[in-house]
Amino acid sequence: MERRRVVITGMGAVTPLGLTCPDSWQAVREGVCGIAPITQFDASELKVKLAAEVKGFAPEELLGKADAKRMGRFTQFAAVAAQEALADAGFDVSSADPDRCGVSVSSGIGGLSITEAEHSRGLERGWDRVSPFYIPTGICNMAAGQVAIRSGFRGMCTCPVTACAGGTNAVGDAFHYIRDGYAEVMLCGGTEAAITPLAVGGFTSMKALSQNGDPNRASIPFDQERGGFVMGEGCGILLLEELDHALARGAKIYAEVLGYGATCDAYHMTAPRPDGSGGAKAMALALADGGVSPEQVDYINAHGTSTHLNDSGETTAVKTVFGDHAYHLMMSSTKSMTGHTLGAAGAIEAIFTALSLHHGFVPATINYQVPDPECDLDVVPNTGRTADIRYALSNSLGFGGHNGSILFKKWEE
Repeated sequence: MERRRVVITGMGAVTPLGLTCPDSWQAVREGVCGIAPITQFDASELKVKLAAEVKGFAPEELLGKADAKRMGRFTQFAAVAAQEALADAGFDVSSADPDRCGVSVSSGIGGLSITEAEHSRGLERGWDRVSPFYIPTGICNMAAGQVAIRSGFRGMCTCPVTACAGGTNAVGDAFHYIRDGYAEVMLCGGTEAAITPLAVGGFTSMKALSQNGDPNRASIPFDQERGGFVMGEGCGILLLEELDHALARGAKIYAEVLGYGATCDAYHMTAPRPDGSGGAKAMALALADGGVSPEQVDYINAHGTSTHLNDSGETTAVKTVFGDHAYHLMMSSTKSMTGHTLGAAGAIEAIFTALSLHHGFVPATINYQVPDPECDLDVVPNTGRTADIRYALSNSLGFGGHNGSILFKKWEE
């Protein structure tokens, strides 16, 4: 089977750092921390009081009052980011075959806030008074569905639900779908809006979240004092396109998608294998898929959650795959700025990785203070770097043992 080339021609983002892709990327370049006290509900009695919220989002202005009202927050994010990606790409489905244009958008938790609100309504008014929009607005796949409805894309529409690996799986699956000849264009990514009392309480009780009250010391990947991740929210959407299709319409190209690997630890509900072997295999598969040797990789956008197990295990995995070269490449975590956006993380980080290649700039791991001997690679501490990078990986690892890695290449005509 012919292995067609796939490129990124459009991107959209709604993140704790900005309401658009350019604004989010500029904040990454500046090393802005998007973490602050929770404002979406009263967290004063909770152990965890910080999150990385999307600020100033006005869905009714961006989507119209009627449409916004019939979408959960996670779907609103996706609809807005998809609009931006399409506009950025200058792509109109009317000039293409809609049956060859598809959607792959992940959400790990979907409309949890809707479930909380409707559960309260049911208790108060009776279960037959629950909103008829509860199910269609709350289910995880509705973000993908609404993106397809609004864009007119009639090809495959899917929603990988693989926890924190979902965004990476969505982009990787879309890449393979185009490469292997099933579509010309895919809108893909991930979205999440789960900063709610139930979600924060659930992650807190399993000791996954940082309880540090200082926004600059809460999400500190690879730092020896790290104590858990910080909940984030947001969305990243990419327009992937078959290369000849993109060139034929004169599209600008940000980067090329070269390879994708996905594995499962098959080990534990929440903990990764201590030796990082599952993540290592995903990276090795992505490199093999793209025909690139480990020594060619310049940068890794790490999963880097700021939990003890993840950061040490991911470091071990990188050493397994790259050997001595692990000490010569750069590996940073933009979750130090965005927090952990769960099912959106892999997509947002895919965007940041593509822009790193496009602009020749490697983001920092901000707020890094105390080196950890178990995480002894170049984590680009505190200040981003201008660098001529040609190949980069983006990693995601999720509860359930899901591992995903995508290989990108700088676009060179």
